[in-house]
This record gives sequence, C-alpha cells and structure tokens, in this order.
Amino acid sequence: LLLTLAVGGAGGLLFFKLKVPGGMMVGALVAVTILSIGSGLSYMPSAARVAAQIAAGAFIGTTVEKSDLKRLPHLIRPAALLLCAMLCLNLIMGLVFHFLGGVDWLTAFLCAVPGGMSDTPIIAADMGAKAGDVALAQFMRLVAGIGVFPSLILRVTRNEPVPRREGADRGVTKRTDVGSVLLTLAVAAACGVTGKLLGVPVGALLFSMLGVIVLKLTVNRVAMPLWLKRVAQVLSGAYIGSSLGMEDLLDMRVLLLPIVLLVLGYGIVSFLVGGLLHRFFGFTLREGMLIATPAGANDMALISGDLDVHSPDVVVLQIVRMVIVISLFPQLIHLLVGLLP
Repeated sequence: LLLTLAVGGAGGLLFFKLKVPGGMMVGALVAVTILSIGSGLSYMPSAARVAAQIAAGAFIGTTVEKSDLKRLPHLIRPAALLLCAMLCLNLIMGLVFHFLGGVDWLTAFLCAVPGGMSDTPIIAADMGAKAGDVALAQFMRLVAGIGVFPSLILRVTRNEPVPRREGADRGVTKRTDVGSVLLTLAVAAACGVTGKLLGVPVGALLFSMLGVIVLKLTVNRVAMPLWLKRVAQVLSGAYIGSSLGMEDLLDMRVLLLPIVLLVLGYGIVSFLVGGLLHRFFGFTLREGMLIATPAGANDMALISGDLDVHSPDVVVLQIVRMVIVISLFPQLIHLLVGLLP
C-alpha cells in the first residue's frame, strides 16, 4: 500500500508539473498501472475509493453559492436545454462505445458521461464498470474541452462583440480556517458513509455533495484545502491503476475510434446548443458555446476570462451541469442498464 501510494504520488506530481490536464489523477493512474503490470506489487483497498468519492463530493459542494441559486429561476430553460442535449449525446455515444468498442453497457454509457475527470472514473469503479476505459475516455474529453474547443470557439466568434455583464466577479471569500475544514470533512464523511451504507449507486459522492451544499447554504462554513483535492485525485488514480493489467490495456485499443467520435459529438453539441442558447435565451454565441463545452466548471471559470467572456451565467450553468450529471446521470444509467439484455 505504501509503495503504491508513493508511486502514485510521484507520478501525479510529475504529470502535474508537466501541466497535463487532470495531471494528479492521470499521473497516478499511469504510474501505478506500470507498477501493477511490471511487478504486481500494487494494492489499494476499497476504502480508498470511498474516501476519494467523499472528497470529490465535498469539493463539488463547496462550489455552489447562494448567488447561483438566485440566478437559477432565470436559467431553468437554458439548463434544461443543455442537460437534455448532454443526456441524448450520452445515450447515443453509449451505443457507439458498446457496439464499436465492445465494452459492456455500463462501461459504455459511463465513458460518454459529461462529468469530471476526477469524479466519473471513481464512479465507474464503484458501480462495477471498467474504470480504466472510463478514465481514458474522460481524459480525452477533458483535453478536448480545455485544449481544443476554446480555440475553435474563439476563431468562430472572433468578429462577435462580447459585452461585459454585471455581476461577473463572484467575489466569494474562501475560508481557510481549520475549523471550517474539519466541519466540512466531518459532514462530508458522515453523509458519504450514510450514502454508501444505504446502497445508493455512487451514494458516497452524492450524499457528501448534498451534505456540504446544505452546510454551505445554511451556516456558510465550508472549506476544502487544495492539497486535499490533489490527494483525492491520487487515490482515485492509484485505485484504478492497481486494478489494471496488460490485458486491460490491450483491450483499450478498440476504444480509439469511439473516443474520436465522442470528441466530435461534443464538438457538434457545443456548436448546436451554443447557437440555440444564443438565438432563444439572449446569450452571445461565444457564451453559449462555452456553456456547452464539455470541460469542468473550474476550467470554464478560467477559460471564459481568457476569451473575454465575463458572464457569471457561464460558470453557474457549468456548475448546474456538473452537479446534475454527477448526481443523476449515474442513477439513470444504472436503471437503464438494468433494463437491457
């Protein structure tokens, strides 16, 4: 266990320093996979998976603000359009992964979930899917969302005037005191363990996220240090890497075509949904396309400023997408797979 954690931590730090998207998790996954295949000495207990889920849920919960809730009545219809489009693409690409990639139904649908690089693979491991396949697909989605789509959006909308909207600066004071950190961890752990014991799919992540959201909206004393997020990413990557063997890696070759089609699918959705948001809901085309870009809420908060987009609605809708996708999409997939032969 100590060897696996050391190797995973070293790999995560290396990839993080190299500025690889999701570097802590990807680096840990790659390093521990090499250790697993090369020596067979890797080991991670199932408790590590639960801990990573609880930490991921807590971090998602801390991103929700009261100001986001105040904006929600104005964003219900755009959010519904965005989520319906994402769900339809998720189901369509799940079929593609199943028939072209030869993976089971659960893995296929989770590969196409527009969730997070740190969250979705650990959800896949918890639900019994092939977490390595899901991690590969999610990594490529993240790379495209961060490294490719923003440049394309900027090029397509280069002649469009983008106004600065009021309220763009969220101005949230982030607590760093030890008491807030301990309280957040305690609530996340208690709720996460409860969700796990209840047997709810991805219950640890879902319940910890909801618990921290309630804590933040009621007493506003939540805090999660960044280093803890890095630790959770290493745990997730190491857990997945320790479960992979040479046969698993060879099987991933057949996923290359489905992954290319997945990235193309998200690109098409970004352009189409962005256009609909622009036409019917008053967003600029650049804002609409950024809202529909399959990256993370934190990534969008940084990228949007670089593209001269300062609307808080871009970040709020990304947060809504992340929370709904992480909490509901796995449940829907679980029910759907139960109906399939």
